[in-house]
Amino acid sequence: MTTTENSARSVPKPQFTDAEAGAKEFPDSGPSARRYNYYKPAKRKQTHYEDVTVEVQPDPRHYLAQGWIYGFADGSAGYPLNWTKLKAWGVDNPEPDRGPGSGGKPVEDWPAHGWHEFRDPNEEWDLTIFRNNANVERQITANVENARNAKAFDQWSPNWVRFVERHVGAWMHIEHIFGLYVFAACNRSGPTNMHNTAMAVNSAHKIRFAQDLALYNLTLSEEIEGFDGTAHVEAWNSDPEWQGVRKVCESLTAIEDDWAEMIFATNLVFEPLLGELFRSNLVQQAAPGNGDYVTPTVMGAGEYDYSQRDLRWTQSCMGLLTQDKEFADHNKQIMQGWLSKWVPPCLDAARKMQPLWSTPDNKPPRFEESLDRAKNRFAGILSDLGLDAPKELNQ
Repeated sequence: MTTTENSARSVPKPQFTDAEAGAKEFPDSGPSARRYNYYKPAKRKQTHYEDVTVEVQPDPRHYLAQGWIYGFADGSAGYPLNWTKLKAWGVDNPEPDRGPGSGGKPVEDWPAHGWHEFRDPNEEWDLTIFRNNANVERQITANVENARNAKAFDQWSPNWVRFVERHVGAWMHIEHIFGLYVFAACNRSGPTNMHNTAMAVNSAHKIRFAQDLALYNLTLSEEIEGFDGTAHVEAWNSDPEWQGVRKVCESLTAIEDDWAEMIFATNLVFEPLLGELFRSNLVQQAAPGNGDYVTPTVMGAGEYDYSQRDLRWTQSCMGLLTQDKEFADHNKQIMQGWLSKWVPPCLDAARKMQPLWSTPDNKPPRFEESLDRAKNRFAGILSDLGLDAPKELNQ
């Protein structure tokens, strides 16, 4: 019997150098990590809104080392910072030099800019658009259905029926125009994803409110005998009370090459001087006295969107620019010019609406009182931004 001895095999032993993939552990690389550290949060802790919104949009001034990977026919690329006359600190600094190859030169000091400081105080993002708008729709639907079941529309006075079919219905044109041709049109123009997301949500609010008014109009056509569901078209096209508002509204969609002016003039000038004047100081004040407790709930949903959400993000956005560490004076000068351009036609349009205050049987507070309330509200918004009220406001 022979035996063979097993000789040790000569196999190289692995030597770990900590250079292999996955060897190094990072604070946010564990399975329970749900936070990112590539941006500076506005407060001590990062929020879910910041995680899904802040710097999701690429920017070669921060970390996009290869430069923009797409452009436009005129040669501009990415999200040009000259799409508005307003400026944030650092925008005049040049972009990093790019070297040969796909990676380019390493950038030691990214030439960032102050546009990235903006945070939407509403913390709006994809999920909140659907959640908040669905909640509003459920509330409006329930209110209207309860009114139908209770035959509440039978209590309306004839003059109020005519007012709602012509003038409340006319407001849907404004919301539709702003939603599609101001906010949706500007949605791609902002310099950061935070701005563009806020504008997209603002657009969703406007489009939803226009649909609310259209559906409400159809409901009233079914519930009220003789209700003319098409009267709002004639009112918008022909009634002298609406032609000043229509001119301003359509002029806002014709602003060229400045997304910030469109947002500023719509949310900070038109809405306080004309939007709130009509929605809050006329419709919601006059409706109860004329037997209508339903229309204020529909109008109130749109008013809440503006006063509690759309105005708030716009003030935050523009407030950063009027306090910018490099361009505050420049931005204030530009905004004061926009006020001089848009306040006079808005006030003129408001005065053309004055006959509407005499239409209902049970009248709201006097037009002058309503306009003064709107002016004071507008002056307060300007004061918060550090802007001077134009002289036309005192006339």
